[in-house]
Amino acid sequence: MKKSTKLFFFVLSYLCLFSGFSQDLTQQIIPNRTNSQEQQQKPYVILISADGFRADFTDKYQAKNLRKLSNDGVTASFMLPSFPSLTFPNHYSIVTGMYPSHHGLVDNSFYDAQRQENYGMSNKKAVADGSWYGGTPLWVLAEKQQMLSASFYWVASESNIQGTLPTYYYNYNEKIDIDTRIQTVKNWLQLPEDKRPHIITFYFPEVDHEAHTYGPDSKETEEAVHFVDKSVGKLVATVDSLHLPVNFVFVSDHGMTKVENEHPMLLPTAIDPAKFIIPRGDALLQLYAKDKKDILPTYKALKKEAKDFDVYLKKNIPSRWHYAKKDDKYNRIGDILLVPHLPKVFGITGKSTTPGKHGFDPALEDMHATFFAWGPAFKAQTKIDGFENVNIYPMISKILDLKYEHKIDGKLKVLDGILKK
Repeated sequence: MKKSTKLFFFVLSYLCLFSGFSQDLTQQIIPNRTNSQEQQQKPYVILISADGFRADFTDKYQAKNLRKLSNDGVTASFMLPSFPSLTFPNHYSIVTGMYPSHHGLVDNSFYDAQRQENYGMSNKKAVADGSWYGGTPLWVLAEKQQMLSASFYWVASESNIQGTLPTYYYNYNEKIDIDTRIQTVKNWLQLPEDKRPHIITFYFPEVDHEAHTYGPDSKETEEAVHFVDKSVGKLVATVDSLHLPVNFVFVSDHGMTKVENEHPMLLPTAIDPAKFIIPRGDALLQLYAKDKKDILPTYKALKKEAKDFDVYLKKNIPSRWHYAKKDDKYNRIGDILLVPHLPKVFGITGKSTTPGKHGFDPALEDMHATFFAWGPAFKAQTKIDGFENVNIYPMISKILDLKYEHKIDGKLKVLDGILKK
């Protein structure tokens, strides 16, 4: 083969790999599944997440469709993320009813000493490996009770958890346009009753992307909010045309805040990088000691050096975060945690970072997430106070009459009052 021909195929392969052509855009379908006769009589739930959609964004950016839909149904003043207020831990908390320390996704990136492996949200192999995930996601709960499920994206929805995937799902990509995605949901709900999913997850990344890149107060973030708002309006109108008892739950995983991004904090001098495994982090830095004898001396040195950040040993992490040593079911929380004081963040390379961040204390107003719900199962024109996101799981389980016996952190009593009796 001529050198020029080889170069052509090399460049073509490179472009395919990095332009997204290599992404799998096809629907995955698990064969030979059907709804039981009992499950065919149940209502439907579409669980929508708009990543990074802070609790005040609907009003701040005049999201008219979400305003109307939520005013007709249930509006929470905010929803409290689990700590840390990051994407992977919180999406998985919403669908398992468990805190990150209990379901195992303790961060977007972390180290598991027993496995001697790192988990990272950009590591496709790890993300698709069901053995990383504790708890029982809603789609697994449903499928095990012979109720079909579908996912147009959600954290862990493409992972074989407890030997079970959603009946219909897509591997995550950002190439499928919104109209195709909405039409796919309509197609799912038009399947014969024995093949029709009753729990569907649907995910929007746009607000998080723009708020990270340009900040939560930017016109780009406003445009992303309007895109989500318009898309939800179109999705609801499309689904309503089918005249099925569909309930919508609209959430976000966390909020977003503006940080001092031009001069992020470097790794403190008290830390010897040769002695610790340090996964990527900016609003939370986890240190995993290679030798346990290095923990206490480093902690003491960090306490002396700490100015714009707090230092915690695993045993003295604030109890309200449910993230201490006694909570750490899979032993995946760092031996030492560094939590910066806003607007500071860590940036180990010293280079400027993005102006929008999350991952901080969920109690901070800018970290607050969104919760709206509407449909035949929900009371109309109901406003409630803020609550923790782990309480969504028992509420959706009740709507679909799905049983669970395993222990979760969410409590039905928290949201039971918004359901019609």
